Amino acid sequence: MGGERTERVSFPGIQGTNLDGRLHLPTGRPKAYALFAHCFTCSKDSVAASRISRALADRGIAVLRFDFTGLGGSEGDFANTNFSSNVGDLVQAAGYLKENGEAPRVLVGHSLGGSAVLAAAAQIPEVEAVATIGAPSDPAHVAKLLGETLPEIESGEDVEVELGRRRFTIRKQFLKDIAEQNLTQIVHNFGKALLVMHSPSDITVSISHAQRIFEAARHPKSFITLDNADHLLMRKRDAAYVAEVLVAWASRYVSPVAMKEDAVGRETVSPGSVLVTETGTGKFTQQVRVGSHRFLADEPTSVGGDDAGPSPYDLLLAALGTCTAMTLRLYADRKKWPLERVGVVLHHDKIHADDCEACETQSGKIDRIAREIQLSGNLDEEQRKRLMEIADRCPVHRTLHSEILIETGLSS
Repeated sequence: MGGERTERVSFPGIQGTNLDGRLHLPTGRPKAYALFAHCFTCSKDSVAASRISRALADRGIAVLRFDFTGLGGSEGDFANTNFSSNVGDLVQAAGYLKENGEAPRVLVGHSLGGSAVLAAAAQIPEVEAVATIGAPSDPAHVAKLLGETLPEIESGEDVEVELGRRRFTIRKQFLKDIAEQNLTQIVHNFGKALLVMHSPSDITVSISHAQRIFEAARHPKSFITLDNADHLLMRKRDAAYVAEVLVAWASRYVSPVAMKEDAVGRETVSPGSVLVTETGTGKFTQQVRVGSHRFLADEPTSVGGDDAGPSPYDLLLAALGTCTAMTLRLYADRKKWPLERVGVVLHHDKIHADDCEACETQSGKIDRIAREIQLSGNLDEEQRKRLMEIADRCPVHRTLHSEILIETGLSS
């Protein structure tokens, strides 16, 4: 146990009002920073938020917990908020951490806060791991809490409802916003490590929601059953257990691996370098770091992978495709040509050398990349012809056609 200290912080939310937060810091240098999102109509001072945040900081992970707009100590009108504004507040909180220490690499959300961190993860590129506790798979689930007042709200009236012994004004825009969310699709595509924690005895959000979240996600993903825990984690031992599991699970995704530090101690990859490390989950799954960008690479399930990210050849095609499109855009803009949009479709396969008249290799198989370029805009035939010539001048195209030297060494 390393101990922790707490600082009071404030920062602007998505609606421009100040949000009130508490930043829990370990006594030593943090292993990583995390964001905690509280449950619907709760606050940063809920039992789960405060206990789990303190426990994580005590184990070396700095945590920011804060009140969403219009709740707790934060400014703003709750009636003007919705699920999307909560997601926006989380992105704002991540920006505050990035400007004042380090961007969060872990997101933790309780109940509807769990749904919010799933939606926010795609908008915070530094995030590597997301954990949910008792989260609904569909934000519209909270409409059930509104009971008999639901028809009045749907008719357009501002209705005051009692939730958790407190009264809140709910508007039709709130219902419209939660109805438009497609959380399982977001989870399927977001490419982060996922931990789903849920109690089988949760009567507020049934465990079937956890099952839908887990099934929608790709690997790496984990599921932890919180036996006999209530939805709000009111018992100290339940919150402590959640914190212990979170630290053990997150350590795989926040441990420093072959990284350098910048002037303020943040872990970075050297400019111009790419770091690839095994995630430890799945047969082929790799984590790729390029500057502040992080994503997964994998192989498809047809060859034994988990399809958690693009394959190595997918990434090669993506490099050629993006470089082609960028090169054409630069050239057309310089010429002031009416090029509205560029699309590039690529495919890789292997063919027999004797089927290629333009190839120097005459035996065996060779790699073939088929590239189809789509040009939108009021371009004449000469302009289109010239742009097709320019496509072959993109730097990645030239690299693939040039002699390449790859020097491999063993890292100390």
